[in-house]
Amino acid sequence: WEVLFDEVLSEIFYMPPVPPDHRHLQVLYEDNHLLAINKPAMLPTMGAPAGTPTLLIAAKQYIKEKYQKPGNVYLGVVSRLDAPVTGVVLLARTSKAARRLTEQYREGRVQKTYWALVEGPLSLGGGKCIDWIASDERHRRVRIVRVNLPEAKQAVLEYQALHSSDDYTLLEINLLTGRKHQIRIQLSHRNLPILGDRKYGSQTAFPSGIALHARRLTVAHPVGGSPIEVAAPLPGYWPLAESHVSE
Repeated sequence: WEVLFDEVLSEIFYMPPVPPDHRHLQVLYEDNHLLAINKPAMLPTMGAPAGTPTLLIAAKQYIKEKYQKPGNVYLGVVSRLDAPVTGVVLLARTSKAARRLTEQYREGRVQKTYWALVEGPLSLGGGKCIDWIASDERHRRVRIVRVNLPEAKQAVLEYQALHSSDDYTLLEINLLTGRKHQIRIQLSHRNLPILGDRKYGSQTAFPSGIALHARRLTVAHPVGGSPIEVAAPLPGYWPLAESHVSE
């Protein structure tokens, strides 16, 4: 599939973000307590400057119209992705659900699985990355730092190589902590930058955003506690990774 993927990269170097209208949202799971959406690349989850479209704004429009709700719509952002990252974003439809899900994240009871395409070959198999990172607000990024720095926070992930070629490797990542830009900096630090992630050293163009996708999220339902697994299909410009790798 790597030959065909090269053809995709050579033909498409930029894909504009999906318009943030609620009609374009891909809803992955929905009930009275939860809403999970497959976030497109280059759409901020929330917290953007006034007038900037966000996933949260579009999701509120979706709920408001579908259920004909008057006034303001409550949605609590439980999981958040960087703007160039795609995949599962989980929203709580009630404050009780938000509180219970936030507790699960804080206690490390949420399973978070990502897929990433990184530059260069890597032997099939897996490994574990343990680093200490700190924010560099001036450059709007994070850095690997010494453990004894006051601002240092531990970042841990596990990875498995699913497919490798001379130029690219497809990794499945189990995120054990949830630090800002964690996957991006930890892979870059090991000379495995994510395709399209120029902030962290990639020299390879990618159709839209970066080649990092929140593939699966497993939580205990906030009412009843039954396990809920939400899986996000890959964007259309990742079709070969989707069809040629079995889970």
